Amino acid sequence: MRALQYDGLGEAEKVLALHDVDEPHPGAGQVRVRVAACGLNPADWALCEGLVGAEGLPRGIGLEVSGTVDEVGESVPDDELGRLVLGPVPFDTASAGAAELAVLTTWTAVPDGLDLPHAAALPMAAETATRCVDLLGIAPGESLLVHGAGSVIGRMAAQLALHRGVRVIATAGPRNADSLRASGAQVTGYGEGMVERVRDLAGGPVDRAFDSAPVAWTPPEAPPEPDGVLPALVAITGDPDRVLTVARPAEAATLGVRNSGGALRNDALPEVAALAARGVVDVPIAGTYPLAEFADAVRRSRSMQAGGKLLLAP
Repeated sequence: MRALQYDGLGEAEKVLALHDVDEPHPGAGQVRVRVAACGLNPADWALCEGLVGAEGLPRGIGLEVSGTVDEVGESVPDDELGRLVLGPVPFDTASAGAAELAVLTTWTAVPDGLDLPHAAALPMAAETATRCVDLLGIAPGESLLVHGAGSVIGRMAAQLALHRGVRVIATAGPRNADSLRASGAQVTGYGEGMVERVRDLAGGPVDRAFDSAPVAWTPPEAPPEPDGVLPALVAITGDPDRVLTVARPAEAATLGVRNSGGALRNDALPEVAALAARGVVDVPIAGTYPLAEFADAVRRSRSMQAGGKLLLAP
């Protein structure tokens, strides 16, 4: 079968290649799917650049898929065969989700009303947004600032919080402002005066703040220069413990801001998929590319201006 792999570390455009590889087979408690669509994420490019090191290369990319179950492992009932499913894909194997076939350890059925491309766009955003919103401990009726709400994770976090009865104030650019307002969020822009604008919208401090504004991955020994985002969010909430970041862990540690670590929340996938089928949450799809055109998808993703989820379609 065909699969995207990297057999050395470096920029994704330089180390990724489409190879013919052996078909994977599911182990106990796993299923194999014929991939309909694979979502791309910044984590894919971080893996290529050394996020988990070089041991075990070559490895695949693509951490979320949708597709049809075509083989089941031991202890998985045969009635899973033929089911349309979505789920995260392990990254520590020779082929992952950017392939014709993928093995899943965690999966959920694609509900009626949700097509396979939009199903493939959900797993990473659903898991991360659920984990972060829950870690913040925000309650119905309280206020949450989502900084970077135009990002896939930020948009999902804002929508989930709104669904739970939380008042959401979002920072986003003009491209995403109208759709965020339509979902029920109050929206303001980035940049100078953000602290004052948010306080004006909230009528004072906000209860919690979530930093989902994306930054390019850098190795831990060379973290990015502080950009003022986290101090601004601390000023808005009045307490670093009320701020959580998914993007700036090194700076968070110096400021007392909370990080997004913790147990993965893949248990949230069935609920979020059902919400997506009802139109309560969504992940906009910015483009779909055949596997052979992966380089165009990589360049567009790494520009950080895609405007939504990019998919590969084997």
